[in-house]
Amino acid sequence: MAVRMTEQPSLYDHLEKKSVAELLRDINTEDKKVPLAIEAVLPDIERLVNAIEAQIRAGGRFFWLGAGTGGKLGVLDVLEVPNTYGVDPEIWQAVLAGGNENLVLDLEEAEDDTEEGWRTLSETHHVTPKDIVVGISASGCTPYVMAAMKACKEHGIPCGSICNNPDSPISHYVDYPIEIVMGPEFITGSTRMKSGTSQKLLCDMISTTLMVRLGRVEGNRMVCANLINNKVVDRLTRTMVERNPQLEYGFCEEVIKKCGGLKKAEQYLHEQGVI
Repeated sequence: MAVRMTEQPSLYDHLEKKSVAELLRDINTEDKKVPLAIEAVLPDIERLVNAIEAQIRAGGRFFWLGAGTGGKLGVLDVLEVPNTYGVDPEIWQAVLAGGNENLVLDLEEAEDDTEEGWRTLSETHHVTPKDIVVGISASGCTPYVMAAMKACKEHGIPCGSICNNPDSPISHYVDYPIEIVMGPEFITGSTRMKSGTSQKLLCDMISTTLMVRLGRVEGNRMVCANLINNKVVDRLTRTMVERNPQLEYGFCEEVIKKCGGLKKAEQYLHEQGVI
């Protein structure tokens, strides 16, 4: 294994002596490196996204799997995607060390469990080769994630990984490895910072690209969003009026609520010959 860049000493020192302005400036300087590091591995991300799309189109499911910051970011993505894009929650799932129900608890010790990840995938979610699992591990050697990825590979389940060190052990256990090399963290070893930011950006990039590819976006609008609050209803209503300017706002709002969404509402009106 190459040097674990995530554990190397920070490029900054004597932080306790710095002013607020200096600390903020230096953190921002480090954060600017994140999108450039992601840009360097866009072909690897593309391969993973293509694989996920193929599995889902064939009737499979997608799983994030992780511990600590990475695992929590996977859960956050899974909490947001179904409502934002109206996708079946069964298709887009997450497995967190210690259990998703313990999201707000500090269960860092769970990352050392080498059995829980695969047990949850196999016994709770009944994962099969039709599915695909992506493990998130900043170090690239988190026992919980590595063991689960190794088990997936042994059982013929397509898998990928996101890590922040070069030539990481986890990359050798998966089909679609992504290594976003961020270098030392601002606070030595604090991978919730640049590494976590890169993971969050990747979660957003991967889920958003897939939702577009799976028809959950038209033009640049979320046309399948669940009607979870008045803001979403208003957004969908305004979208419908823009797409069908002959219709009144109030009428569009009523039909959207009746049909349970924009796409269903427009399909209904098309069947009725209104649009």
